[in-house]
Amino acid sequence: MARLILFNKPFGVLSQFSDKSTPPRPVLADHIALKGIYPAGRLDADSEGLMLLTDDGRLQARIAEPRFKLPKTYLVQVEGAPDEAALERLRGGLVLRDGPTRPAKARLIEPPALWSRDPPVRHRKSVPDHWLEIVLSEGRNRQVRRMTAAIGLPTLRLVRWRIGPWDLDGLAPGEWRELALAPGDWPGDWPGGGAGGKAAAGKGRPPGRRAQGRGSVR
Repeated sequence: MARLILFNKPFGVLSQFSDKSTPPRPVLADHIALKGIYPAGRLDADSEGLMLLTDDGRLQARIAEPRFKLPKTYLVQVEGAPDEAALERLRGGLVLRDGPTRPAKARLIEPPALWSRDPPVRHRKSVPDHWLEIVLSEGRNRQVRRMTAAIGLPTLRLVRWRIGPWDLDGLAPGEWRELALAPGDWPGDWPGGGAGGKAAAGKGRPPGRRAQGRGSVR
């Protein structure tokens, strides 16, 4: 059985266990006191939300490698007013500096009931902001931010809500949950991304309630 950790990474935390900066910046070890686990993919320091960590190198590759096309769902607060034409550009794929993107799923959503961010998002009173749900099957450096910028909608806040069958339901910032996965539950072994693990996290749409509490959730 492989160990899989679902972690709600807070804003400003690096996707690594140590940092040699002076003074050191917040890292995963400030929240997860477990040995022998490693991130399966990364999340920028200025982004929040779901990270997956595991003690199994093969599972780590299944989650992180682009060839498995594991869908990742992001809740994105953008500056401006998205119209259907802008959403269609996201859905059809964009050409970025590092090449064309795969087609994405994108839709306008109501503001989700997320936790408050620290520091808070800065808004311009003269410019409206809206929330999008964007689902990608690839993971380039700062891809969501570059995609929304390319259609004239700068990203203000970015929360990764879901990776494959696993999501943040019930996890407050800084909390984590541990699952035990048999090889048959790994990405690539289930068609379409069915829920894997003995204690799979909740499924779902953007959150309709605020998560509470800190520490580990078992």
